[in-house]
Amino acid sequence: MNPIVHAELAWLAAQGLRERRDRILVTCAGLAPDLDGLTLLAGEASYARYHHVLFHGYVGAIVTAVACAALARQRLRVAALSLFAFHLHLLCDLAGSGPGWPIYYSWPTSMREWFWEGQWDLASWQNAVIGLASTLLCLACALRYRRTFVEVFSARWDAEVTRTLRRRFLREDFVREP
Repeated sequence: MNPIVHAELAWLAAQGLRERRDRILVTCAGLAPDLDGLTLLAGEASYARYHHVLFHGYVGAIVTAVACAALARQRLRVAALSLFAFHLHLLCDLAGSGPGWPIYYSWPTSMREWFWEGQWDLASWQNAVIGLASTLLCLACALRYRRTFVEVFSARWDAEVTRTLRRRFLREDFVREP
């Protein structure tokens, strides 16, 4: 699945958190399994061998949850949501990374392959529908929570996007401050 969709799904899972910082940490947790994708820097052979191995398992989940909790304001909730977002990433990879690409969840203690016979291709209609739905839900958060996924990058940009969406769909008029 596309990293942008992984990030959007993780951010959506974090909407119950008060602090922007904590939502960003959970979003990062949803992207963390793909840290093993950095093996591409060592060449395609390394990527083919180690992606879905080094960080797509319980060790990566524990490291991610501990790191996110250490940086969070709501430590316990962020740890739990980080584990959820991390494992949601794995579930999405099992479903939509392409046939024949397993996850080695038990690495380094075991090289047991985790896979699903019904895996669909990365460039499938299923991934496109999930991606579209997650993007629309992230934009819809402007209407309910007064924020969008853009907050991950900039609070100021997010305020502009949110203001525009609320003006368009809720007919809210905003007074610009000088």
